[in-house]
Amino acid sequence: MASLWSYLKRGREPSQKFDTVGGATSYAYELTKRYPNFSLTRRGADTGTLRVDLSWRMRTDMGGSSHRKLNAWRHPLQLFKPAEIQGHTQGLANVDFDLGCLYELKDGTKGVVQPLGGLTGEFGEPPYIKLSGDDRFGTASGEQMYINLDNKEEIKRLLIFVYIYDGVAAFSRANVVVTLITSDGKHVEIGLTDPPDQAHSCAVVLIEHDEKGHLVARRQVKYTYGFQSEIDHLFGWGMSWARGRKAGRT
Repeated sequence: MASLWSYLKRGREPSQKFDTVGGATSYAYELTKRYPNFSLTRRGADTGTLRVDLSWRMRTDMGGSSHRKLNAWRHPLQLFKPAEIQGHTQGLANVDFDLGCLYELKDGTKGVVQPLGGLTGEFGEPPYIKLSGDDRFGTASGEQMYINLDNKEEIKRLLIFVYIYDGVAAFSRANVVVTLITSDGKHVEIGLTDPPDQAHSCAVVLIEHDEKGHLVARRQVKYTYGFQSEIDHLFGWGMSWARGRKAGRT
């Protein structure tokens, strides 16, 4: 069973295996600490295009998400009050959350797809990942990444991450969500929960083959106070890093 907090937050009966939201025609899975894995293969979702969406909402309750959860136990109706606004808030207009992906292919090729440095990837050829969009204000269009799972046998592992390119370290002042959308319409949501103050990056979800050869998405939500090089070190990618800038920025 999911927690009472998840039930109140989502307003739907939880699944026995996943926290879920949606009806018969719209069904989303929420990866949590208790249920961190989603088998793309077993769910028949390991072919075609896997879309990765990044969206966020800056919070106006600067007391913190844990404070809001605690109050929810005492005053459940507060959950239905508008505690968030879309986009940016005063003093946070320059926050720039970005979506990226570290990749390792079966032939040993390693690299990164990200807005920084204009490394937007390729869909029809290695690394079979294409980044589209660079949204600075968390609007509905957000940022999207497309992964070509028709070439999944050439992929060893992928690590989806989010980092703050510019502005203050604001993970603790925003509700950030990464959503995997499979070719058959399944939505797998990973919320970037319990962020520490001053974190600049978060490793969100690792996609890799398990011991049976199934392609599995595994929730990580591990924060670092640095940037891509620290995520690399945390997961043993073994790449060399240098400072860079986004295309068109000075």
